[in-house]
Amino acid sequence: MSDKFDVIVIGGGPGGYVAAIRASQLGMKTALIEDKHLGGICLNWGCIPTKALLKCSEINHLLHNLDAYGFSVDNIQYDLKKIVDRSRKVSSRLSSGIAHLMKKNKVTVFDGFGSLAGKELVSVTKDNKEIAKLSSKNIIIATGARARKLPNLEPDGKLIWTYMQALVPEDMPKSMLVMGSGAIGIEFASFYLNMGVDVTVVEVMDRIVPVEDEEISKIAHKQFEKQGMKIITGAMVKKFDKGSNSVTVTIERNGKPEQITVDRVISAVGVVGNTENLGLEKTKVKVDRGHILINEWMETGEKGVYAIGDVAGAPCLAHKASHEAIICIEKITNQKDVHPLNKLSIPGCTYCTPQIASVGLTEKAALEQGYKLKIGRFPFMANGKAIAMGEEDGLVKTIFDAKTGELLGAHMIGAEVTEMIQGYTVAKTLETTEVELMHTVFPHPTLSEMMHESVLDAYGKAIHF
Repeated sequence: MSDKFDVIVIGGGPGGYVAAIRASQLGMKTALIEDKHLGGICLNWGCIPTKALLKCSEINHLLHNLDAYGFSVDNIQYDLKKIVDRSRKVSSRLSSGIAHLMKKNKVTVFDGFGSLAGKELVSVTKDNKEIAKLSSKNIIIATGARARKLPNLEPDGKLIWTYMQALVPEDMPKSMLVMGSGAIGIEFASFYLNMGVDVTVVEVMDRIVPVEDEEISKIAHKQFEKQGMKIITGAMVKKFDKGSNSVTVTIERNGKPEQITVDRVISAVGVVGNTENLGLEKTKVKVDRGHILINEWMETGEKGVYAIGDVAGAPCLAHKASHEAIICIEKITNQKDVHPLNKLSIPGCTYCTPQIASVGLTEKAALEQGYKLKIGRFPFMANGKAIAMGEEDGLVKTIFDAKTGELLGAHMIGAEVTEMIQGYTVAKTLETTEVELMHTVFPHPTLSEMMHESVLDAYGKAIHF
């Protein structure tokens, strides 16, 4: 006999647990299956602990630059164990919070590995033994993703790390090479750089943070090099030669090999969905390049089986997973106001120093789609709050459709831009034009004033620049 539920969610990350909560709110008998940690990679080994580490590195960076603020301090030191312990405690606290939310919302949680076991059936196993058989007409796969491993360049957990080892270093290396300059790679590069490590970043594309607007990438490149980071673009890592406590990395650029010897390597070359051992083989669920294929309602090729979050493909972002969860559940329950997710309205944030944030089309993408553009820019160096904070490096860039005034995209680099991007995200969701943004009163003195000035600049009306 199997336990019957209205919905079964496999995976307890930011997609899975949100789906479970929303389902319960709508009166569904809900089961959540998680075999490791409630909160998933994001809360336990991703978004949250990295931000805790980055906060510590920001403090270390500030302590070494106090003279600009009129302070001096001698013999600056840090305790790496305490820094790592703090990040783990932050994750543990939030994971416990998710467990509380499950109880509060009367979600039945199964500690085990979930897999499809036939039509409308899910098997839950623990230590290779089946501990439960569940049934439901609605099954949501939210199993997330893991670090991608390149052939012959696999991490060993000792000298060559993934994000898992990079989050809990026992000792601080003196030198490091980071493979990949996406959000994960550049955040770790920024953390270790600000902790005093000699950091080299290798990117196969012709620029770092390649998903961002090209102008923002160039500013980031310049700022990171100014801080002491070494950046090699248009290059591929070809080989590792491991020593007792170091790695000699062979890099190929413009057809020419070169070698760099470092203490540690971080592999940050993307993620691949966790689709294995889910029982998909006997279903109509299709997997392409490591991700489950879905339609706009998160439906797979198998009736009653859905997929959300990283396992369902890019963008691999926690907030995207959570929003997909809400849409999926509300579609299942036939809520009146449910509508498909517009991926162009999903903001992206990278918490390096300086921070990077964006939403919508880049300038290049907008031009390729045939738009005629109005583009506005406003630099941090012209903003009073930024100058007072000692954060004068940065830019806010806005892109409008010259014909309709639609906000097509917004791109920022600088202090606290990850907190500001939501303003443009709301504007896009409301289909706001340049007129409404121009007529909005922004508080002074704030960094957000640059958002207003950038809009004004797109139409030749900037006041302070």
